Amino acid sequence: MINNSKYCFLAFLFFFTNAITGICQKTGKIDVIVQDPRINTLVAKHIALNESRESIKGFRIQIFFDSGNNSKSKAITTMNEFNSKHPKIEAYLMFQEPNYKVRVGDFRSRMDAQRFLHKITEDYPNAFIVKDNEINYPNLDDE
Repeated sequence: MINNSKYCFLAFLFFFTNAITGICQKTGKIDVIVQDPRINTLVAKHIALNESRESIKGFRIQIFFDSGNNSKSKAITTMNEFNSKHPKIEAYLMFQEPNYKVRVGDFRSRMDAQRFLHKITEDYPNAFIVKDNEINYPNLDDE
């Protein structure tokens, strides 16, 4: 009697596992996905929008900040010194009342800005990275 119930249990287990594996396995069926044609229109609009933009969000390094007497001439002097040492990196003179600022570089990522900041720390010990909403497209040939 016990042997009979063992065989019944084993037979039930065998059929049950075969039924489940038969249900779970797929037999090479390929689903075809049809793309909505409006997606191509959206992608084309996105590309056109990006091509018309002249700037992107990125990072710059601020090497000078001052207000008061002669701050404009000091800023221009700092910018000219930087341009003579690093002619491939663009420098920008900014005036946000009452401060003059000199920011340098057009970096797409904070890591790129950090790399360059490490190079100029000896000449500009108070320099720091700032997030800028409108940087020029960086030159990719130098990277």
